[in-house]
Amino acid sequence: MAVVNNASLPEFNLPGLNHRTLAGPEHGMKALEVWGQTIEAGAATPVHRHACEEAIVILEGSGTLTIEGRDTAFGPNSTLIIPADVIHQIVNTGNSKMVLIAALSTAPVQVRQADNTAMPLPWQAPR
Repeated sequence: MAVVNNASLPEFNLPGLNHRTLAGPEHGMKALEVWGQTIEAGAATPVHRHACEEAIVILEGSGTLTIEGRDTAFGPNSTLIIPADVIHQIVNTGNSKMVLIAALSTAPVQVRQADNTAMPLPWQAPR
């Protein structure tokens, strides 16, 4: 499948976060996942890690990226570079929603909590 209508993709709503997998194993990808997410004002991703690199393009909104306990503020038109296997979190510190596109260098992405226990993702089928 070469072209995907993003509006037709399933949405997954978690408290403060909306997710769509724009490209991943379900689209035939073997080494890349691309996610579209919206994070509501005041909401955050869980503190987590994954064994792959991640690049996140912030289309709208502002927030703080915490990597290994170090906070860095960012705004729209920023790219967040997250090395493999570092503990990190994104917090929307603005007054409006944050819209982002994330590219992760493996498929399927296996996410773990800070203590290294598995963090199941509702948009991935159980394995």
